[in-house]
Amino acid sequence: MTYSIVARDDASGQLGVACESHFFAPGAAVTWALPGIGAIATQAFIDGRYGGTGMSMLAGGATAAEILGKLTAEDPHPEVRQVGLVGVSGDAASWTGSSCIAAAGGLVDGPVAVQGNMLEDTSVLPAMIEAYHRSDGDLAERLMCAMEAAEAAGGDIRGSQGAALLVVGGDAALDPWNHKPVDLRVDDHPEPIGELRRLLGYRRAFDAVSGTMFAPGLMVGPYREPRAGDRDRALAALAAAAQVMIGNPEADFWRGILLARSGDLAGARDQLAAALAANPRLATFLDRLAAAGFLNHDDVVKLR
Repeated sequence: MTYSIVARDDASGQLGVACESHFFAPGAAVTWALPGIGAIATQAFIDGRYGGTGMSMLAGGATAAEILGKLTAEDPHPEVRQVGLVGVSGDAASWTGSSCIAAAGGLVDGPVAVQGNMLEDTSVLPAMIEAYHRSDGDLAERLMCAMEAAEAAGGDIRGSQGAALLVVGGDAALDPWNHKPVDLRVDDHPEPIGELRRLLGYRRAFDAVSGTMFAPGLMVGPYREPRAGDRDRALAALAAAAQVMIGNPEADFWRGILLARSGDLAGARDQLAAALAANPRLATFLDRLAAAGFLNHDDVVKLR
């Protein structure tokens, strides 16, 4: 009921998995990934052991092929399972049970595995591999291109409903939640791949917002530039984010706050005007930022 891709990016070491299905919320069951360990897609007639136990075995040093061998041998119904996985070393493997519904199959090409069942036809999987390898950008972008190619080639013969994209870091970490740059799910949408593309753009835009909001000196604590030019780089990133977030004043608002914190009250007032017009309650929020120490109370009066 799904097509998916798992991959390790040789340049960054990042690991990722993406899927689409004519099924509600496929990302909740299909996609698994942990920083510095691996990525897994478990689909068709899903058995969560392929994700949970498979990830534990990857963490223990087992190869992708060893994991598939063990899990399918212990599964009373491996004929209805479909799995793709890749480890931190880039070893990838794919399994398609004999009773998976046509068109069904899997392809492995270096540190990439694609698999699908209930596909329009057999052209879907080669299109994914080709798109992944010819695309530029980071791992999330390349996975996204593969998913778009699958959909263009026919995708799921039943149509589209849900999709997911998950990317994690290439190094093992004690705080894995801080090493998950992309974690997006489209649970129910008439065009989930198009919506996933839109959300990826929003993810990158909000990265600029959060990168400024949480930046020591620029926004947290007494104002300072950790490095020369940090303020201008943050302002430029927020301006670019605002072009993506049309109708959402978040990037413009925090751009105004950064200008105010750096002493440019006139620029801040001009920048905040549109945000305050779009959401008048932000005027009250300015007072709360001052109370929390982000702004000077006297400056807030000048910003309205």
